[in-house]
Amino acid sequence: MSSNPKTAPHAEAASEETLRTPQMRRILASSFLGSAIEFYDFMLYASASALVFAPVFFASLDPAIATIASFGTLAAGYLARPLGGIIFGHFGDKLGRKRVLVITMLMMGIATTLIGMLPTYDQIGVAAPLTLVALRVIQGFSVGGEWGGAMLIALEHAPGGKRGFAASFANLGAPAGSILSAGILGLFSLMPEDQFLAWGWRVPFLLSFVLVLIGMIVRLKVVESPLFLGFDREAEKRRVPLLDVLTKSPKVLVLGTLVAMTQLTISGMASVWGLSHATAQGVDQTFALNAKVVSAVALFLTTIVAARLSDRFGRRPITAVGIIAAIIFAYPLLLLVDSGSDMSFAIAVTVGQAIQGIILGPLAGFLAELFPTRVRFTGSSLAFQGASAIGAGLTPIIAGSLAASAGGLPLLGGVWIAVLIVCAIALFLTPESNKRDLAAIR
Repeated sequence: MSSNPKTAPHAEAASEETLRTPQMRRILASSFLGSAIEFYDFMLYASASALVFAPVFFASLDPAIATIASFGTLAAGYLARPLGGIIFGHFGDKLGRKRVLVITMLMMGIATTLIGMLPTYDQIGVAAPLTLVALRVIQGFSVGGEWGGAMLIALEHAPGGKRGFAASFANLGAPAGSILSAGILGLFSLMPEDQFLAWGWRVPFLLSFVLVLIGMIVRLKVVESPLFLGFDREAEKRRVPLLDVLTKSPKVLVLGTLVAMTQLTISGMASVWGLSHATAQGVDQTFALNAKVVSAVALFLTTIVAARLSDRFGRRPITAVGIIAAIIFAYPLLLLVDSGSDMSFAIAVTVGQAIQGIILGPLAGFLAELFPTRVRFTGSSLAFQGASAIGAGLTPIIAGSLAASAGGLPLLGGVWIAVLIVCAIALFLTPESNKRDLAAIR
């Protein structure tokens, strides 16, 4: 039994009443701020893995191997995200969305602050990269639970016609966090290189502690999701959400994961591999970070617009526009990144992020509306975080390997386009969901 018919309508009514109240504004602010802080931490690591960690934590390796090893630690965080989605999804579906969100924020803030305090390879040897990997796994585990909870607590409070827009506040945290992390890291990268590598890169990581304190003040004032409070949890006590998803919703889980991969492969290609490859080709490091700030603004704006359009026209049509645009722009992006020109890189990453936003806008609502309330946290988190592990976590490593192979950029572009086409097919095999009654989904 997925919902209590006596209470679910009340939950829907409550969400209508709370849309314009201070509580709803607080919910959207909490969803946005929490996600922004989490992704500030997460994307700060992504930028640092491309620019800092190879010489600091893998100094004993050949520079090219050190870069791949640095990306390996980045991938470890992405690979931990599905596990975080499963564990936190379980407790989010059993105990509530709000409790999980408090824990994930604290975990992320502590892990990021400790990265900023971590001794280098020259100081403690192999213990440095091993500890870095452990802290990155904690980051990934934390963000695996954060996205689902932040997205659902907004979506489940919102009326049907505004669900996509409300859910997008969790997604808006990603570009906002990227803007903040790239901006602050870019500011410190203006320092002399020896000072930046010695201590300057650490300051943005240490600032996470302050951001977490601000986010916690807002988050602790948020009320629990009405849909979660409305369904009959007593009837679901013995259910294991993960098993429920795998046995009753395997098709939509796979399809949802494939659709989410489209957005996340763009992130891995443009923001991580593209940054590393472009700077290796001669693009100025500080300029590249500033270009990432501009691109994150483009991602932020297109995400808002796409989310609103998805409430009006549907999740599938808007997402399809983004995927088709990604297929068309795949080869041009690679050529622009490879050119070694500052401006070409800026165009590549900005257009790439804008296309990513077209997909990201509808994505939260699209995934959440695939699953019933009793397993919505687990199902949507597993789809999104599974896509993160494959699409964003492995993409920089695979892209670096293919670009360095005999096939070079043409092979890399062909593989990327093939993946996007498979994901586009998955989109059209998934039913439209923006008009579904969340309480009625079985």
